[in-house]
Amino acid sequence: MQETGNNSVGKNISVQVSLSGYVSRIETDGVSESSGWMGADRFFTDSRFRRRYDNVDISVFTPKFTVVPDHFFDPLAARELLSDVAELRSTDRVAFRPIPELKAHLIYSTDIGETLSAVVAGTVLMSDGSSAAILPEIWYMLCSLPSIPDYNKVVASYADGRLYLVIAQGRSLLLCSSYQAADFTTAEYFIFLAMKKLQLNMEMSTIFFRTPLGDEDEISLYRYFKAVDHI
Repeated sequence: MQETGNNSVGKNISVQVSLSGYVSRIETDGVSESSGWMGADRFFTDSRFRRRYDNVDISVFTPKFTVVPDHFFDPLAARELLSDVAELRSTDRVAFRPIPELKAHLIYSTDIGETLSAVVAGTVLMSDGSSAAILPEIWYMLCSLPSIPDYNKVVASYADGRLYLVIAQGRSLLLCSSYQAADFTTAEYFIFLAMKKLQLNMEMSTIFFRTPLGDEDEISLYRYFKAVDHI
């Protein structure tokens, strides 16, 4: 790719935003390069954000979400449906998106008290100058399911002391939730508990993480799962 300063066009970028910082990942010709976790203050000096990209994905780690089957979904009741499972403030904006593959809708709010995602959306533009939508991390986890060839599909993210976990079997979504987990050992406990309750064999399953894993954490997971991969 030939770069021309701030007008450089090409590549795909994803930016995962949490209360404590962000992770950016650039993909070129199927090869990904991750920044690892960065503090929010690094955004303004990060050269990755002074370019335009073919595609921009921005996700926020919000626990305010629920998946509702299409036959139970009512757009006029979206806020009420979400408030049944998540604590909402009066100022929280509620949105929803269809998930045709699952015959369901994701209802969510990305209002978690951070401002970085809006800055990213206004700064990191696509090649046509448009801004990317700010979506919940769980959306991208759900969207990754069709690309996983395994019958048992286990996708996880971990940020701000919270585990986000999606488990599917074939085309059936079995679990889509988040858990307060102060450390990674606790996050592992919730993963193992979910697999046990769903009667899924970890030794025959690969777990896919969307967030960076420390070497010790990855080695720990390898003790239980057939493989550990990153998407």
